[in-house]
Amino acid sequence: MSLIIAYVGKKGCVMAGDKRRIAYFGSKEERELLEQEIYTGEITNDEELYARAEELEISLKITDDATKVKSLENVAVGEVSSRGTMETKRKRIYGTTNGFQIIELTGSEIVNRKRGESSIIVFGNKITKSLANEMLKKRWKPSFSLKYMGDIFGQILDDISKKTPSVGTKYDVVIQQNDLYKDKVQPYLDEVIEMDINLLAKFRAKLRDDLLQQNETIKLASTIIDEGPVGVVDSIDEKMIQVKLNPDVRAFDINWKLLAKPGENVIMFVEGDDEALLKDQVVIENEVLCIKRNKANLKCDIILCHLE
Repeated sequence: MSLIIAYVGKKGCVMAGDKRRIAYFGSKEERELLEQEIYTGEITNDEELYARAEELEISLKITDDATKVKSLENVAVGEVSSRGTMETKRKRIYGTTNGFQIIELTGSEIVNRKRGESSIIVFGNKITKSLANEMLKKRWKPSFSLKYMGDIFGQILDDISKKTPSVGTKYDVVIQQNDLYKDKVQPYLDEVIEMDINLLAKFRAKLRDDLLQQNETIKLASTIIDEGPVGVVDSIDEKMIQVKLNPDVRAFDINWKLLAKPGENVIMFVEGDDEALLKDQVVIENEVLCIKRNKANLKCDIILCHLE
């Protein structure tokens, strides 16, 4: 669901990209049918898209805040992507004065690369590429300044947004130039691309770690004790008591760092005028931490969980 238009030549590089992103929720077959009708131009606006999605029992989330073109060093970068069941596939163009590279990635691995010195390049689906190429033939001239090219590309994106819901009304334009000799441009692009792909790999690694941590947190959260025995009072110092955890109980801090294993002690405080006695049972009743004998409320800054 993207349209990116780029000019690369001796003047520099100008790149424009829409900001629309559409998420589909529903059966795979119906999603593919809806996408096909968008790509072939059968669906021409947002109203038709919502109506057709309702017929197919597909839920949509449409946003116009995605960043598909950006600047990196003296290079303009544009990306379109598609998410598969296992990996995200990306197609990127890197452009600057007298040079561009188009790379295809699976995850953060480059699987295809194309180089060139000058070109007009369009990334998009069948309908958007067809419309963009037709409009470019009528409106664009190589004698235009980079700024005016950017204006033309923006107008084309805006006009296409009125013909297909796969492009929104918002867009970004990036212009980049360099003063390198021609024979230095491709090595420079190689360096910038390597840096960008390394950043992507680090981002994907962090995202993977965050997801693993999130899954672990969800797993631990499911073991939180909301009813039942916790441990016994092992020592008393006025209102501060140490509770020895039962063999099936662990304690974590609010960041899910393990504080105490089964059989180890944790600190709690008795609230109010009630008192604790050695060997008193500590329990959670009706989601309240207390001493079983006299229902004295206890306070602690820990999370008590069953063993998994």
